[in-house]
Formats: sequence, structure tokens, C-alpha cells
Amino acid sequence: MFFNFTYLLFALPGMLLAAWAQYKVTSAYRRASQIPCQQGFTGAEAANHMLNAYGVPGLGIEPIAGEMTDHYDPQSKTLRLSEGVYGSNSLAAVGIAAHEAGHALQDAQRYPLLVTRGALVPVANIAGNLSWFIILAGMVLLAAGAILGKAVLLAGVGLFSVTVLFQLVNLPVEFDASRRARVALVEQGIVSPAEDQEVKKVLDAAALTYLAGTLTGILTLLYYLYESGLLGGRDE
Repeated sequence: MFFNFTYLLFALPGMLLAAWAQYKVTSAYRRASQIPCQQGFTGAEAANHMLNAYGVPGLGIEPIAGEMTDHYDPQSKTLRLSEGVYGSNSLAAVGIAAHEAGHALQDAQRYPLLVTRGALVPVANIAGNLSWFIILAGMVLLAAGAILGKAVLLAGVGLFSVTVLFQLVNLPVEFDASRRARVALVEQGIVSPAEDQEVKKVLDAAALTYLAGTLTGILTLLYYLYESGLLGGRDE
């Protein structure tokens, strides 16, 4: 079976961390979204002020539909903030906008891991889409006793490992963007040290989701390696 009890044993830690992370994100965001920034900055204004202060003026900052759709587009050099972040003056909005502005600072300074992540994106997208089909085919062939089953499964695992590599590279990139955001917000007087503690809760909770995703990816990779027999599991 593609999903079975053994898979659940491997994936359970990641699933539990993901559930905890989602709870923390929801809780922290709900609280911080009800606390206005004392200086009155909206998310878009905070990001613009932060970027100008650190030598990245004129960057495009646009609203985008949806929730949690905030991102920095390095191709067009544009910061896109969800509607609830762009025009809101809550500490949650300011923190999220500053995090995305942190990615723009990384890009402007050619932060090595961001450059590496950018190079991995197209490869990881292709590998991620193909790996599931190849892994499933390998497991079906193994279950049927086909000689090529293990080889096909290993090929799929190899492709899936690229997506795990991307997650491992992405993790410090996200942590660094949050670090830059918090430093900038306080240094530029956008938030006070007391307000920074609420921003920290939001960004730390968001970081947990990235950590949970990476852990899930690693554990899933270990499961596939187990199924292929490379970790002392089945060797069919």
C-alpha cells in the first residue's frame, strides 16, 4: 500500500508538529491582528519604510487577493501583500509585511542561501511533481514482485530528495528573513520593543510551519528509503 501504518509511524512526528504549528499561527495571528501598531504604520507602509531605510528604494509593493498569500517575487522585484496585511495597521500585518521585506533585503544583498533557493525552485517543482508518480509506480511494481520495482522506487526517491533539499535550504532563508524583519522594525522605530514581542510570536509561529514541513519531508524520505530496503526495511 502507498499509505499504510508504517508510513503513519514515520510521518506522525511531522503531523503532530504541523498541527501544533497551525494552532500557534492561528492563535498568535488572531491576537496580534487585534493590536494596532502604535506608530500607525500599515503593512505596506512598514515594508516601504524598512526597505527605504536599508537602501532598497522604489521596490513595487502591491496588494494581492487571498489570505496568507504574502510573498516577495524576485523576478519582478515586487512585494505582494495580502489585502488583510497591505492596508492593515495591526502588529500582525506589520510583522508579516516586514518578513517579506526581509526577503527583498536578502535579494538585494545576494544572500547566498536565497540565491541557492532560487536556483533550486524550477528543479524542485519538476522533481516534486514527478516523484509521486514514480514512487507510486515503484511500490506497485514491488507489490507485484516485478524485478524493476526497486529501481523505479529508488528513482522516485532520488527525485523526492530534491524537494527535501529545497526545504532544507528554505528553512534558514525564512528564519533569516524574520530576524531581519524584527531588527529593522525596532531599529527604524516602526514598533517598540514591547510591540516586538507580539511580532515575535507571529513570526515564530510561522517559522514553526516551515519547520514542520521540512520535518515531514525528511520523515517521508526516510519512509521511502525504508520501503526500498536501504534503511533495513523491506527488500522486495
